[in-house]
Amino acid sequence: MENNTMKYIRDPRLTDRVVSAKDAASWIKDGMTLGLSGFTRAGDAKAVPTALIERAKNESLKVNVYTGASLGSDIDKLMAEAGMIHKRMPFQADPAMRKKINQGQILFVDQHLSHMAEAIRADVLCPIDFAIVEAVAIDENGMIIPTTSVGNSSIFVEKSKHVIVEINTAQPIELEGLHDIYEVGMQGKRNPILLKNVQDRLGTIGIPVDSEKIIGIVFTHQLDSASTIVPPDEETQIMANHLINFLKREVKAGRLTNQLAPLQSGIGSVANAVLHGLIDSEFTNLEVYSEVLQDAVFDLIDVGKVRFASCCSITLSDEKMKHVYANLEKYKERLILRPQEISNHPEIIRRLGLISINTALEVDIYGNVNSTHVRGTHMMNGIGGSGDFARNARLAIFVTKSIAKNGDISSIVPFVSHVDHTEHDVDVIVTEQGYADLRGLAPIERAPLIIQNCVHPSYREQLLEYFEEARHKGGQTPHVLEKAFSWHINYEKSGTMRQLVNQI
Repeated sequence: MENNTMKYIRDPRLTDRVVSAKDAASWIKDGMTLGLSGFTRAGDAKAVPTALIERAKNESLKVNVYTGASLGSDIDKLMAEAGMIHKRMPFQADPAMRKKINQGQILFVDQHLSHMAEAIRADVLCPIDFAIVEAVAIDENGMIIPTTSVGNSSIFVEKSKHVIVEINTAQPIELEGLHDIYEVGMQGKRNPILLKNVQDRLGTIGIPVDSEKIIGIVFTHQLDSASTIVPPDEETQIMANHLINFLKREVKAGRLTNQLAPLQSGIGSVANAVLHGLIDSEFTNLEVYSEVLQDAVFDLIDVGKVRFASCCSITLSDEKMKHVYANLEKYKERLILRPQEISNHPEIIRRLGLISINTALEVDIYGNVNSTHVRGTHMMNGIGGSGDFARNARLAIFVTKSIAKNGDISSIVPFVSHVDHTEHDVDVIVTEQGYADLRGLAPIERAPLIIQNCVHPSYREQLLEYFEEARHKGGQTPHVLEKAFSWHINYEKSGTMRQLVNQI
């Protein structure tokens, strides 16, 4: 164990701080606030949260949990089931936690992912008692070397009262050197962020920390949870083809070249599949500047399409994880991992001129997008980074299948039941039916285009009738207010939106 300790803990000041996960969990008290590493099921703290869950089964214990995004290893699920979460932010993706949130048993703060570090830095949120972060090592300078995500770990470490480091020996040590940890500083006193190219480095390869704050180091051996994405299907391939046709048009118009612009793709199967469609396109020498790298990005690297990729998290399927870890030295020269306030930073996104591809739950006829709430009330996962990118990207593209629940739900509706991205931040809508380029169009120009190009045929006439009735009433953005949400109401009453066909 001594040799093992020296391999992973290279700062001699810290070698005597190794403890068990159970001992570390015992330091956490009811009512405390925890900052846990992890972003989309990657790089999350595993051992100490699991030990804390065991405690919560036998005693009254509630804590606030801050993260980068969703956690893997069923941590969100088990914490929710143990009833130990008072408040959770800024993003989650677990059904059990989602249920508790929608039942009002867990307070959930849905926040733009780039904003959270600023709120912590400004002492707006509850002070963090413990930062619990996963690492592959602590280097000779005492810096914490993260694993497969950075997320909010660096700001958690900086602002927390105490730090617990989980050294995960299952994560490849070759991850060391991939990270670029940059602290922007306090607002009003900070320097410009001098990141001019996707591959630029700004900071350090690890998270600097006052060694006195590290009060415990826990060894663990457990890989990240595999991504839950599913392979591309026929519809997502069609959507990818529509997106590629749109990008070809941009190249033909001289607004892009065949190298496009740096790409961002949100999490999930649809966005991943659409990005995967670029493999057989003529676009080449691509760059990615995103929050998450999923399977498709590594497939694009493998076929020589992607030159370099910057992110704050690597989230892979089981098969792809094995492949990437076995060839990590090959990928290292093409990758960089950053804190999420840098990967999602609005100024950088605007300056680099990103093409942003994110997933919508529903879209309305004027281009407003709902990414978070089913029927306007029930949280799914959270806004994540989509708002960071959509508001600031060169091209803000939202993708969704035109129908859901075997056609009983139209993903294009008269008025979205919850607005995450206003019509002002949405440039292009893509479904398997086609795409609508909304740039430069007034509301009454947008609606017919969206209806014609993006709506499923079984709902097209229905929406056209709504729009014509709304236009008769007049206005810059015409609506029939008493019918704007009738599709959602009808679904709640009868289980389908289709039955409105004779009522509008």
